[in-house]
Amino acid sequence: MELHYEEAGEGEPLLMVMGLGTDRLGWILQVPEFSKHYRVVTFDNRDVGQSPQADGPYEVRDMAEDALGLADHLGLDTFHLVGMSMGGAIAQEMALAAPGRIRTLTLVVTFAGGGNWATERARLWSEAMQSREQLIDWLLLYGMSEQFFANPQAVEYSRNLLRSNPHPQSLDAFRRQLEASGRHETRDRLGQLSMPVHVIGAEHDTLVPVWKSKEIADLIPGAELSVMPGAPHALNMERAQEFNDLVLGWLRANAPQPGQPPRHSAQPTPS
Repeated sequence: MELHYEEAGEGEPLLMVMGLGTDRLGWILQVPEFSKHYRVVTFDNRDVGQSPQADGPYEVRDMAEDALGLADHLGLDTFHLVGMSMGGAIAQEMALAAPGRIRTLTLVVTFAGGGNWATERARLWSEAMQSREQLIDWLLLYGMSEQFFANPQAVEYSRNLLRSNPHPQSLDAFRRQLEASGRHETRDRLGQLSMPVHVIGAEHDTLVPVWKSKEIADLIPGAELSVMPGAPHALNMERAQEFNDLVLGWLRANAPQPGQPPRHSAQPTPS
């Protein structure tokens, strides 16, 4: 799987993994700030943006292998890792598969699994999506806050921004990503991780409830949990400055010093 990627900035590598239905442009409000401090790598997951579409079903682990392959291609022996939503699920599998390569792990509005509840929710949402316009409306509704929707001009501007993406995701590709997310499960393995971990939840997230972030933080020994008050799922867009400060502040306080090896003890988990 060949992935489309972009780089910005210099310094320690920071690999950023975006979530469901969104390409690397989802990090547009983070890259300018993060690249002042790090060599930032953003990319399109399979089935979105300029990366290839898949030819059948796959798992989150497969997407993690894609991302680790990109790190290999770029010569990133070790790197900081940030994953958001489905991208956070991918980042969990990356950290479990290659713990010695992850200097720090930041998991944003994500989940460690949901069993039958998650697969059923994925099935129902998949069946409900009958057009690109419907998908855009649902992504906005799940992503943004009640306060955001009180401003019709902002809603329409955002809707038009999504419509103008020159590489729109097909409905079939969205469904494959969604169904893979519904099958994601790491709750029985997260206790293996021991690199510095920051879990970020959003108090008013209606797509990934904040208790899913709390669940992850409880499962990873030593993980630090931050919950942004009143924030929606797309906190990196609607509350970008707060989000950027939260991520960068934690990295400054918890990242291993240059030349210091990453702290870890987990072993790769067999497929």
